[in-house]
Amino acid sequence: MPTVCLHDKAAIAAFLRRSPYLHLYTLGDLDDFFWPYTTWYGLTDAAQQLRQVVLVYTASLPPTLLALADETPDSMRELLGSLLPLLPRQLHAHVSGQLAEVFHSDYTIQSFGPHYKMALLDLSRLRAFEPAGIEQLTAADLPQIRELYQASYPGNWFDPRMLATGFYYGARRDNKLVSIAGVHVYSQEYNAAAIGNVTTLPELRGQGLGTAVCARLCQALLRSVSYVGLNVKVDNHSAIRAYERLGFQRIASYEECGLALKTGTS
Repeated sequence: MPTVCLHDKAAIAAFLRRSPYLHLYTLGDLDDFFWPYTTWYGLTDAAQQLRQVVLVYTASLPPTLLALADETPDSMRELLGSLLPLLPRQLHAHVSGQLAEVFHSDYTIQSFGPHYKMALLDLSRLRAFEPAGIEQLTAADLPQIRELYQASYPGNWFDPRMLATGFYYGARRDNKLVSIAGVHVYSQEYNAAAIGNVTTLPELRGQGLGTAVCARLCQALLRSVSYVGLNVKVDNHSAIRAYERLGFQRIASYEECGLALKTGTS
């Protein structure tokens, strides 16, 4: 089956919408806001129908590779194998199942562990929350946002451009930002949003602040999109419990890993 570089948004979207929660990030990245930073590859069958899709998102450093499948079929393995000569020297990869093994001969692999994809499916739980004292954040709050991430979540990936969506919410104590939740991806056109950059100051955790800001964020998102989801590490049990209280459910697992081209590999 041939590997092709994809440019047709409608064709990519039709494929991704077969499993919208699994492909939430890639679906949202079709939006014009993200599209200039995307490179898309696909594997097609004899009838030129897409069998698999892989995205390389270049706005992050290193670039992020998204290769997710409902299962781990040979077709995705075939697609990734064919892309090895085309990929950047360093990548942050999200891959289903054991697909990271495809990179073993060319890249050193640093596993960041298994993750769950969770989807907001039980809206009755979310409706039960009435978060108070939660503020919508703007670009004017950027200094405090950076300060909070430095203190509480220094390894996160935060794109300040996302503040322009209006979907960042926070809680304050004594005028200090102490808890925050926002979006990694948002697209009204493609009906998708992925929650991210969620953190609370360590000394204030366990008080429900993170749950409150996430509840307020989700309630706002559902006014304009239908599909809301997130990624979370499998061993982050407290976060998983909080998300489940809001109505999120686990729908898939995948591995995150860092890839670095081995010396002498071209």
